[in-house]
Amino acid sequence: MFPGFEIFGHFIGTYMIFALIGIFAACPLGVYCFKRFTGEDIPMIFVFLFSSIGVFIGMHLLYGVTMIEYIPKLFQAKGFVNFWERFAVIFGGSVFYGGLLGGLAAGGISVKVQRLPADIVTDCAAPSIALLHGFARIGCFMGGCCYGIEWEHGITFKNALVKSANGVPRVPVQLFEAGFEFALFALLWWLLTRTNRLRGRLLALYLLIYPVGRFFLEFLRGDDYRGFLFGLSTSQIISILVFAGSAVFFIVKRRLTRNSTP
Repeated sequence: MFPGFEIFGHFIGTYMIFALIGIFAACPLGVYCFKRFTGEDIPMIFVFLFSSIGVFIGMHLLYGVTMIEYIPKLFQAKGFVNFWERFAVIFGGSVFYGGLLGGLAAGGISVKVQRLPADIVTDCAAPSIALLHGFARIGCFMGGCCYGIEWEHGITFKNALVKSANGVPRVPVQLFEAGFEFALFALLWWLLTRTNRLRGRLLALYLLIYPVGRFFLEFLRGDDYRGFLFGLSTSQIISILVFAGSAVFFIVKRRLTRNSTP
């Protein structure tokens, strides 16, 4: 595909461009929704800012966990430069679930500190998460990372940044996931702006539906280096845990809502 280009000697990755498009589309949308419900916008901006810190830390940290067998090599480094080179390799990649969970944790702290209505914040954030990730997956496709399994009717990468993706036709699983996320965005946006149903549970709904799709899409992934346990990928295991936790929250929230309704 088209992994990137150079400007004044600096390489600009296509993934980063699409990630930025997603950010500039999703975050203002979430802020707009929050202002529509509360009349304020600054608090939601701070939520997104704190969440971005959590996303950055979480996505790299979880990638490091998938590379855990290489962590002992950090302590075998010869000098600071060598240590930093090895650290960059082990924690240099990113995993969506790490960013998602890190962003939710940091955003939750921001909501708590600012004493914001959590139901409104999470409802407004849910469509933005899906929209942002949809654009990011297009960036993955353009760059050639997170590639699919071999398929005779697939797309052949010739200059992907991940060399193992090149040379054979592959399932465009990145585009499948992007389409899945955009469909989720449409559903969540409709529920948020056109109905009063599932108020306070839209984020839980996202965390209930996305893991199911991600679990099955993982079978189409061909990048075997991302970590496996008990025959399942790291993301499949996290999908199961996220789905179970969201299901419990969804049920409890629904019962509380029923009990509080006259």
